[in-house]
Amino acid sequence: MAARTGDRGAFGQLVKRHADRVATTVKGMLGDSPEAEDVSQETFVRLFHSLKTFRGDSKFGTYLTRIAINLSINELRRRKRHDILYAPTGGRSYDGKHIAPDPVSEFEYDATESRDAVRTAIASLKPRLRAVIVLRLIDGYSTKETAGILKIPQGTVLSRLSRAQLKLKELLAPHVGGGNDEG
Repeated sequence: MAARTGDRGAFGQLVKRHADRVATTVKGMLGDSPEAEDVSQETFVRLFHSLKTFRGDSKFGTYLTRIAINLSINELRRRKRHDILYAPTGGRSYDGKHIAPDPVSEFEYDATESRDAVRTAIASLKPRLRAVIVLRLIDGYSTKETAGILKIPQGTVLSRLSRAQLKLKELLAPHVGGGNDEG
């Protein structure tokens, strides 16, 4: 791989080829935010500096995704520390983050509301559960690949996936089926 020897053109091609996957992973972990863009860029900076030590024990995409997940988890920890010191007021999501409403037409409202509810629910999961949801259900990695990326047993992936899905079902219940209609 020419990028390992410092070929910037080859590295640029790697970035082009994998940028969408990294962005999807990071946004799945952090939401669509300026921090997500920063973490996506930092993922490639870290990759550039670590390429020479990449042994090829795993697929390149798995290695890159692991960098993105690790940096995303670091950002979540930083956010948590920040929230403890500077707790926001009003308009909070499930995880305490401030939510600014997006202006949408009445026709887009239901779909946008559902999408936002799912994103907010995923954002409220603990990082280890969120990582499994993002890798398995959003990025489409297999259980085995997810276990490799997170460096945990496949059984742990399945257990965390099950717990995360139960938590999401609980969080999203008010948004499914129209709630409690009187009739």
